[in-house]
Amino acid sequence: MTLLVVIIILVALVFDFLNGFHDSANSIATVVSTRVLTPRKAVMWAAFFNLIAAFMFDVHVAKTIGKGLVELSGVNEYVILSGLLGAIFWNLLTWYFGIPSSSSHALMGGYAGAAVAYKGFGVILYHGWVKTLLFIVIAPIMGMVMGFVLMAAVMWIFHNRPATSVNRSFRKLQLVSAALYSLGHGTNDAQKTMGIITGLLVTTGFLSAFHVPFWVILSSHFAIAMGTLFGGWRIVKTMGQKITKLKPSMGFCAETAGAITLLVTAFSGIAVSTTHTISGAIMGVGATRRASAVRWGLAGNIVIAWILTIPASALVGAVSFLLVGLITGG
Repeated sequence: MTLLVVIIILVALVFDFLNGFHDSANSIATVVSTRVLTPRKAVMWAAFFNLIAAFMFDVHVAKTIGKGLVELSGVNEYVILSGLLGAIFWNLLTWYFGIPSSSSHALMGGYAGAAVAYKGFGVILYHGWVKTLLFIVIAPIMGMVMGFVLMAAVMWIFHNRPATSVNRSFRKLQLVSAALYSLGHGTNDAQKTMGIITGLLVTTGFLSAFHVPFWVILSSHFAIAMGTLFGGWRIVKTMGQKITKLKPSMGFCAETAGAITLLVTAFSGIAVSTTHTISGAIMGVGATRRASAVRWGLAGNIVIAWILTIPASALVGAVSFLLVGLITGG
């Protein structure tokens, strides 16, 4: 039992690493596309703030993921392992095709799919899914509206100043906004792995009640920071260049809008997609120039990927559970 638990924890940290790898584009796409930082420096900047988020925030999101979506008494270690394998498969698939889908929703979908395959739909805590499903829509809209408003305000405040002078100032400010966004990204996404690991420890009897040990917090943040450090360059191109062309002032507004959304939802214990959030913010900023500045066809394809992520990863999680059962004879 102990060896299996250790293996599943390692798989969870591999997922966390891939989450950082897959979602590194969220943290660095704007700062790279505006050429404020080189890709190498950008991932180091983002990884550092992903890591120090471990010492700055509570674990509300971890509680939501760990005990708010699936009834812990109705799962076992094989369900958790299968959910992680389903999420990892979906992450690698979307990374390969350069699709900025949500690692968070892949984890939730994979976990739920494996649980349903084990005990049926009765194990799902439907009330816990309400906020998650609502914020599939609300989070990118929040990012889009705030991005639009911030960019409009910047354009109004600095309309009499030369564009080169404005962008020179915002090149420095964008370092701050990128740091804030990486803090939000770290505290949101690392907590999802924390919730899964803590749920595993409760399920297998290593914890008598659901509380996140500090070693789980630190290891989860370290894994996501290392994943960010290695980066996912295929998605950087989509996020930073293909949706709309960005200048430093636009990058600052997009990152700030995304950071505010992530930090507000983290404090509220709402598990949101960092990918959805920054995509919406970039679209909102781009729309201040003119609607045609945003490549809405590409944006539409991204939205389709968002909608498909939870059901697709749930299916993969269920299949993973069946395969794990065949391999283990369970």
